[in-house]
Amino acid sequence: MFKLNTLFIVIFASLFLQLYAQSSKQISLNQIGFYTNAPKVAIIINAPDGIKFYVLSVNKKDTFFKGSLCSPVQSLYSSAITKNANFSDFKKAGDYILYVPTVGFSYPFKIKKNVYHEVAKASIKAFYFQRASMPLEKQYAGDWARKEGHPDTAVFIHASAVSEKRAANTVISTPGGWYDAGDYNKYIVNSGITMGTMMSAYEDFPVYFDTLQTNIPESADAIPDLLNEVLYNLRWMFTMQDKEDGGVYHKCTNAKFDAMIMPDAAIAKRYVVQKGTAPTLDFVAVMAQASRIYKKFSPQLPGLADSCLIAAKLAWQWAVKNPGVIYDQDEMNKNFSPPVVTGAYGDKNFKDEFFWAACELLACTSNTAYLDTIQKRSINEMTLPSWSDVDLPGCYTLLRLRKLLPATANVTIDLITKKIINLADNMIANGGNKAFATIFGQSKNDFIWGSSAVAMNESILLLNVYLFTGDKKYLSPALGNIDYLLGRNATGYSFVTGFGARAAMHPHHRPSVADNIVAPVPGLLVGGPNPGMQDKCFYADTETETAYTDDDCAYASNEIAINWNAPLVYVANAIEALQSQFLNK
Repeated sequence: MFKLNTLFIVIFASLFLQLYAQSSKQISLNQIGFYTNAPKVAIIINAPDGIKFYVLSVNKKDTFFKGSLCSPVQSLYSSAITKNANFSDFKKAGDYILYVPTVGFSYPFKIKKNVYHEVAKASIKAFYFQRASMPLEKQYAGDWARKEGHPDTAVFIHASAVSEKRAANTVISTPGGWYDAGDYNKYIVNSGITMGTMMSAYEDFPVYFDTLQTNIPESADAIPDLLNEVLYNLRWMFTMQDKEDGGVYHKCTNAKFDAMIMPDAAIAKRYVVQKGTAPTLDFVAVMAQASRIYKKFSPQLPGLADSCLIAAKLAWQWAVKNPGVIYDQDEMNKNFSPPVVTGAYGDKNFKDEFFWAACELLACTSNTAYLDTIQKRSINEMTLPSWSDVDLPGCYTLLRLRKLLPATANVTIDLITKKIINLADNMIANGGNKAFATIFGQSKNDFIWGSSAVAMNESILLLNVYLFTGDKKYLSPALGNIDYLLGRNATGYSFVTGFGARAAMHPHHRPSVADNIVAPVPGLLVGGPNPGMQDKCFYADTETETAYTDDDCAYASNEIAINWNAPLVYVANAIEALQSQFLNK
């Protein structure tokens, strides 16, 4: 049996490599596939004139569909000239490749129901692989099982974080939580937007998530796996609040980044550093939203919802008393030792954090005292969320829970609704990157550090507008950005590790580099094209939409981060939940 299985694997691998070698990088398409009734588009880069295309069986023996390429489009973001191969009318489930004469064959793809099911699950499971303070066991982690890293039961108060009852080098315990990105530190600010996005996914699609399992240690309990994963980080966040005054430390960190080693080998001294207004308000928002969500699971988690709300209110009081405490790492290092040179996540404008925190507290308590903060926030221009810009998460909460909020909030919510719809409509009218048929690419400004997350946050906006308007015109553009991530882009890469014939293989992610396993941890979303190329690594392609390199050196385009994976969690799972609505009529 062993010899037979080994022979089968060898033969399969050989055939796969042959097909991969014959695949043309000029054909850019979603390498996972398409829903039966949804739009199906591939992009041909620099195709000859007058060429048709064909949908074939994977063995190339049968032709199932043929069509003509559309007129050429010059990309705004590179020298590529593209033609669209639209085979949306083909709806037969199966495994296929696309063939373009004189160009070649595409990577294989599927047409079927639940086509993103595995990607959607893996995007959540990726957070399990980011867990600190616990071993990852083989039954859950498979090939990526590893020893416990960073117990964080003896973490030191940094000199910047001294308070009346916590002198420098006081030892506290702050275990658990997620490693933030490719490094081994844990940051409250970035946890804020990450947790808010994941909990919002649950609030929008609770029935779907209630039955979704991802094979984590908690999968056998009565709490949805998504919320179990969120809970692992939530419990760490609790430990980052100073209960004496309510303030929240900015991060749990080494003084400097670890080398490319496994987490159990990273034993540098750990600190919590300065309390700040931004982390404290992000903490407020997360705890208030968590209180609202976990109340449903009070029998399984007695007292958790109440504890979350108590912590949120205490933190709010600290922020009101300390409304302008900036985390400026460079300035901090001039005054306190040891110098800390890990991720700064510095922010100087806290109006959006106050707004988000107030929205979540209002939604949790119906106390109109928080409405004054909300109404004072003048949101002239809606912008997509990021760790430093959290207005939209608050807006989504107000719209999601409008019927449960005080009537006095209606005028404000009406105004916010109009602005959000206008933002979504302008995206559709702009058309994004027409050369690759995606809403992503509204301008060159989409191609920033973490551009993949920009694409997903655009889709979250469109999906939210669909949820509160019921207008299906917002669905296909949201779906198109998943096509972008999974291969329909100018680089030809799938930016989700483990998914696609040409997926990112060398992310800037310490466990994936140091574990001696060829394949990286699956389900991680890499940053994507970033013409800033701040890492100074070698990039063979440097145009705006091609400035990506699959190299662990390239933290500016190939790192992973929890605040990028979270919108992937929302979008991939939302689309699975809504797949019956993606009809191509």
